[in-house]
Amino acid sequence: MALDGISLTVNAVAEETFSVNIIPLTSARTTLPQRKPGDEVNCETDLLCKYVERLLEGRGGREEGAGITLELLAQKGFL
Repeated sequence: MALDGISLTVNAVAEETFSVNIIPLTSARTTLPQRKPGDEVNCETDLLCKYVERLLEGRGGREEGAGITLELLAQKGFL
């Protein structure tokens, strides 16, 4: 993810919010410290996120309901 062109790693996601860790050097050399709640920012996400979302919603498979589910991940040993 990037905000105003600054690459960030998201560490927590909630329904309407997310949080990131910002190292001091990034903070010192960007415009982020001047931002206030409600300011508009340019938000970019990785194209891969769109495909993962489709798979999780079941829209990426060849057949209806062929998406990735928690049950499927558990069956394959990922959970």
